[in-house]
Amino acid sequence: MPEFLNLLLGTVFLRPYVFAFLAVYLVAAAAHMGWRRTLVYLPLGYGIAWLSEYSSIHWGIPYGDYFYIPATINQELWLAGVPFMDSLSYVFLSYCSYSMAIFLLSPVLFSQGNAFVLETHRVRQSWQTLVLGSFLFVFLDIVIDPVTLHGHRWFLGQIYGYREIGVYFGVPMSNFAGWLVVGFVLVGALQMLDRQRLLEPGKTSALHAIPGIVLLGPVLYASILFFNVAITFWIGEILLATVDCLLIFFPALLVFFFTLYKQTHLNATCITRHAADFGKSRPVPAQPRDPAPAMATARP
Repeated sequence: MPEFLNLLLGTVFLRPYVFAFLAVYLVAAAAHMGWRRTLVYLPLGYGIAWLSEYSSIHWGIPYGDYFYIPATINQELWLAGVPFMDSLSYVFLSYCSYSMAIFLLSPVLFSQGNAFVLETHRVRQSWQTLVLGSFLFVFLDIVIDPVTLHGHRWFLGQIYGYREIGVYFGVPMSNFAGWLVVGFVLVGALQMLDRQRLLEPGKTSALHAIPGIVLLGPVLYASILFFNVAITFWIGEILLATVDCLLIFFPALLVFFFTLYKQTHLNATCITRHAADFGKSRPVPAQPRDPAPAMATARP
């Protein structure tokens, strides 16, 4: 047990950025899904991720043929040949992808000094959220994986490699295909948890007193992208960092203008549907007042 605790503490001190992102996940998901779903998804998402990685390093499925380098096996926690922190990362990566998909597919209202994502259970559980969330999950890896291959040049360390050099900055296409498959499973797991009414929050969380707390999931998604692009610039991989910026810029521009569009095309029905699903567990905006009827001004 002392050795286990030492390795666990070593994991935290060796990978503080992972646990910082995990802490944001806990707050964002608790405000969004409730503490029950947040805590249940922690081991569930970890287990799915660990199985996928264990399968790949032994049989090449689903990510392709890659391997872990046990250089830190005496410094941090590993589980059957897989670094503990690596599988743990999938939990917050998949959640923020799911949260971003819901944000994009739901009406958004900025009002009363607060932000409201007017989602419904139907949106959370839809096939559109499943597909979009899975592809957003892959998009994260398109930015993350090439820079983590250069882990020996920053504080990650060289922890893994591919037996054959891939076409995308050393990453094989099979890796992204695997992330898409695992993304479907992880986002599907989050949707499954949303269907469990026993896990529904019974009252409004104190976290909702924080203005804009419902945007923390999408902000986490953007922060992970920014962190990895910053590391890419820092280690001098200018071409890769430039490609990352181009890949991010155009979708970000579309998200910005689409969010403005949703704000200006909001109607009372959106608020009613959102309140019907979540009115007991979070604050909802007031119904918009109908504009005053125009007065007839025609003259004879």
